[in-house]
Amino acid sequence: MPRSHPSHSPTLALFLSLGACASEGGGDEQASSSGASLSGPDASSATAMSSTLDTSASDSATSDPSASGPSDDTGTPTGACGNADGQLLLPSMPWNTDVSAAPVAADSQAVIDYLQANVASDARFQIDFSIPILEATADTPRQSFEPTEDFFDPDCDPAPIPVPEGGHIEGEAGYTCEGDGDCHLIVVDRESCRLYEQWRAGFGTGGGCLAIWELDRAYDETLRGDYCSSADAAGLPIAALLFTADEVASGEIRHALRFILPNDNIRADEYVRPGTHSTFPTAGPGDAPPYAVRLRLRPDADLSGLNPAAQVVARALATYGMILADGGNITFTAAADDVTTATWEGVGLGPHDLKGLQWSDFEVIDAGPTIAWSEGECTRTPITD
Repeated sequence: MPRSHPSHSPTLALFLSLGACASEGGGDEQASSSGASLSGPDASSATAMSSTLDTSASDSATSDPSASGPSDDTGTPTGACGNADGQLLLPSMPWNTDVSAAPVAADSQAVIDYLQANVASDARFQIDFSIPILEATADTPRQSFEPTEDFFDPDCDPAPIPVPEGGHIEGEAGYTCEGDGDCHLIVVDRESCRLYEQWRAGFGTGGGCLAIWELDRAYDETLRGDYCSSADAAGLPIAALLFTADEVASGEIRHALRFILPNDNIRADEYVRPGTHSTFPTAGPGDAPPYAVRLRLRPDADLSGLNPAAQVVARALATYGMILADGGNITFTAAADDVTTATWEGVGLGPHDLKGLQWSDFEVIDAGPTIAWSEGECTRTPITD
């Protein structure tokens, strides 16, 4: 999301399962009161789960996705471009790092109290499954686009984009953004070690901000550039934070998750690491969370009402946390299941199955000092080919 866009998300087929982008559309279910309320398909299994979080995976009941444990938790680069299994970009990138023992921020309680009191809409802790993560190869045709007003220089990259046959952008049947949504286009090309992410993509109608990520690059803390946007408002990669049906089916998600909030509830003009950007529409007070804030599920959170698939997501929230990446309404974003082996229906995770969570189940990870976005300027050389 560039300078002031609202919110943003294609699908991934290999073991590298990631997740979907949260749209700005509101939820349609009432927020639950307290504790973990069960709305998933497997009530008997969920009520039998432990009432508090156990971040170690069980080795029993292999048919239960929440019981399947990790096969390798070292973050060793085993995939293409030096990426570890189940992750995008290098294992050292912040979103791929275990923060289960990271220190808590000094203002954690104030931020959590603010969220608990002010972010309670029907869309709270709902999941959006609309962003596909597409796969490209060296043979995939590349297509240029005409930049629109949603393309920001030098934040965005004007390079041609690989366009896989039969794919589509977020919320559309093809590659034309006909509605008024975020229309994210996400394409992973492992042969060239690139991740292409575009906000308000559209061929023939023009395209918005394209952010190209080099999968094998050891980015420093400023990522693609400090004060610079990406296809998400906080300047982060989208696909690296999306969780997929294949990941849930395997019993493990190995990266932080993407979450979004209404701009009115995001601290005005500020961001923290690993972010590089904020936006003009942010209007929250000093105790609201800044862009790129990272929340971690508390080890004493009561998860007795979560179904087995939701338990897998909860373990990721306790181990890797979730990062505030964009502005919008639906809290969580998971990848569409167009080309994954598993489906969301098959693994038993629905849009409301995390709504039993409360903001008070989380704590804020210390990310260092906040950065005022308006006090700096994006300076980078855009990628053009």
